Amino acid sequence: MEHGRGEIFSKAIRAGKRTYFLDVKEMKSGDRYLAITESKRKFLDDQGKFIYEKHKIFLYQEDFEKFMTGLTQTIHFINTGERPPEEIEEPKTSEDNESKYTAKVDDIDFGV
Repeated sequence: MEHGRGEIFSKAIRAGKRTYFLDVKEMKSGDRYLAITESKRKFLDDQGKFIYEKHKIFLYQEDFEKFMTGLTQTIHFINTGERPPEEIEEPKTSEDNESKYTAKVDDIDFGV
């Protein structure tokens, strides 16, 4: 298996003027994450050519379950109009407020 920031699986979903790319990547640590890219073909009248607008989101493995639950509930609401039952929020811990992928505010030095 390839290590580093390598792409280890990719799936393209063509949907009209848009294409969605689902790319599974692996970090040096072995953790995997999903990069979702929306690519939309647009025509620039003033330049007479096509361009591709791209938008990306990154979804990390520890968030997959919550993301899938939310996505499933949202699609169910769109299809049926039925709201999901209210969720009981678990008490937050200090770890919940700090991602391992972002720096804490206290760690940033603005050189002031």
